[in-house]
This record gives sequence, structure tokens and C-alpha cells, in this order.
Amino acid sequence: MPSKYTIPGLDAADAEKVAHTLQQRLTALLDLQLTLKHVHWNVIGPNFISVHEMLDPQVDAVRLMSDKIAERIATLGYEPMGTPGFVTANRSWDDYSLNRAVALEHLAALDVVYSGVIEDHRAAVEQFEEQDPVSQDMLIGQLHSLETFQWFIRAHLEDRGGALAHGDAATEQGAADAVGGSTA
Repeated sequence: MPSKYTIPGLDAADAEKVAHTLQQRLTALLDLQLTLKHVHWNVIGPNFISVHEMLDPQVDAVRLMSDKIAERIATLGYEPMGTPGFVTANRSWDDYSLNRAVALEHLAALDVVYSGVIEDHRAAVEQFEEQDPVSQDMLIGQLHSLETFQWFIRAHLEDRGGALAHGDAATEQGAADAVGGSTA
């Protein structure tokens, strides 16, 4: 729905572009928090408890990020959309591809997921440079946490030389397969 107002000093056309991009980021974060919880429930194997317990704080943090983005969209005069149907209809990626799997397989797949979210957040930060520094600042703060969470995941996958066990796998399933085989 077109905005009837926006933030004073922000051009209406820029506000619409910012709100649209923020909605894309909201969609990605809503999907990410559900994916992280899904992994939390479906991780198995020797590193189960460490991964299981590592993910809940990430879920909580991503949930707060989603809330901040939704509130910013509303502040701009637009309607944040967070229904499951909207998220699935408006995302540009497939559903998370692993179910019950050993920790390293999930971690390798999550690394791919985090890379996508972080890359798109960084693109939005660049877009907002001239359009809306307040939204830019919010996303920069979120990037700090998202990049830290990816580091936590990569620490499980990295060898002494700095190489990741899943190499340059571009898909979740490819990353999982690279670290240990089939998922259950």
C-alpha cells in the first residue's frame, strides 16, 4: 500500500525504495530465524549439545532484528509483512534443504544461508548510503551480529590453514555433502 506519509526530510520516492528493500530484509530474517530453530530441533551427532545451545541466542537476536526492521518499515509509513504465506511467496530462495542431520552438515549448510543473508544486507547498506542513513545504520548494527554468528558457525568448520570443510559449496545440500555425506 502506498504511503500517505513518511519521515520528515525523506523524499517519498526514496522512502518507498527503502521500505521495499527493508521488507526484503525482513523476509530474509524471518526465514532465517525459523531455519535456525529448525536446525536447533534437528541437529544430531557428537556436537549436538554445543550446536543446539549455540543456536537459541542466534534465534532470539534475529527475532529482535526482524522486529527493528518491521518497526522501521512502519515508521516510514508502510506496512511490514510477516505472515508465513507472504514470506514463502516473496522469498527468492528455496526452503532450507536439510532435516535431521549431523552437526557439521547443518553448520556447513547454515554457513551458506548466512552468506546469502549477509551479502544481501551489505547490498542494502550500500543502497541506503544516500537514501536513508538511519536505516543504513540499523543494518550495519545487524551485520555485526550476523557476521559474528557466521564466525561461530565457521569456527566448527575451519581447519588450521583457514580452509572451510565445505570449500566453496554454493548450496546447502552441497555444503552438507562436502563435510560428511548424506543427511538422515
